[in-house]
Amino acid sequence: MTQTFPDAEGASSPDLDEAEQITRAAWHYYNDGLTQNEIADMLGVSRIKVSRLIEKGRQTGLIELRINSPHAGCLTLQQQLISAFGLIDARVVPAANDLPAVPRIGRAAASFLMQKLEANDLLAIGWGETVATALRYTAPVFPQNNISLVSLTGGVSAYVSTTGLYGPQSNAHLIPTPLRVSSPDLAAMLRVEPYVRYVLDLASTARIAIIGIGAVSSTATLVRYGYCTSTEIELFARRGAVGDILGHFYDSNGEILNLDLHRHVVAVEIADLRRIPNLAAAAAGLHKVDAILGLLRGRLANILITDQVTAEELLRRGK
Repeated sequence: MTQTFPDAEGASSPDLDEAEQITRAAWHYYNDGLTQNEIADMLGVSRIKVSRLIEKGRQTGLIELRINSPHAGCLTLQQQLISAFGLIDARVVPAANDLPAVPRIGRAAASFLMQKLEANDLLAIGWGETVATALRYTAPVFPQNNISLVSLTGGVSAYVSTTGLYGPQSNAHLIPTPLRVSSPDLAAMLRVEPYVRYVLDLASTARIAIIGIGAVSSTATLVRYGYCTSTEIELFARRGAVGDILGHFYDSNGEILNLDLHRHVVAVEIADLRRIPNLAAAAAGLHKVDAILGLLRGRLANILITDQVTAEELLRRGK
């Protein structure tokens, strides 16, 4: 299992001289088994400098760690999820009760993307904490491999503030609207605006997409960003909602509900989302089991990235 974890804070890519130093330090450390002190003597730098070179190599993707173990990534659970829910792939992070789920699932999603993305690929992205974490870890690799990004929803401020990727970057195509607008008529008008239509159509041509899964709760990301109120969430729950993707709420069978909210949302249509051949959803936590289970039953994604505890509960309840 290859895991490449660029810096979550967006570490800058090393220049050529530094990249050579990182390569030498990494080779001597991992392949030759030399200590950091021995490497420091060879390179004529301090031990602390060697430590920082190796760490930056991991952060920027120059160094990859491969874990050759039958237990890496809970392989049995991954295969069980694939079989039980008709997935094409799955990633399961080992249990760690004392560590928060979002950073760990974000790293796993980043690792998945690093394995699957190819040069000149187009990556379609949803929004939310887990997806944002994955993107921050993979950011340095995108320019190096000419990978372009395209958003699946409006909500520019949320994308920019949570990922730190976009701004002036020319490889990112964002839908220049809010996620939710004031009326269905306005949403319909925005969807046919030339550039908005271009980005929506572009997103549906992506080979890989990564999305988050929202739980139906007053602490959901949609509520925190002001796109929904707590009272609306309560109403949606009473109408059978168990989760949302791209601002669209669905029931326990993965059926998209008939809610007025959906007519206010500027996002790729769910039917178009399903056409993306590698559609990965990343989420974990017992509070999200209902949402993940509904998504899997409705075939709203064909790849799942989660953790051990969540996977075990999904398999128990999905029987």
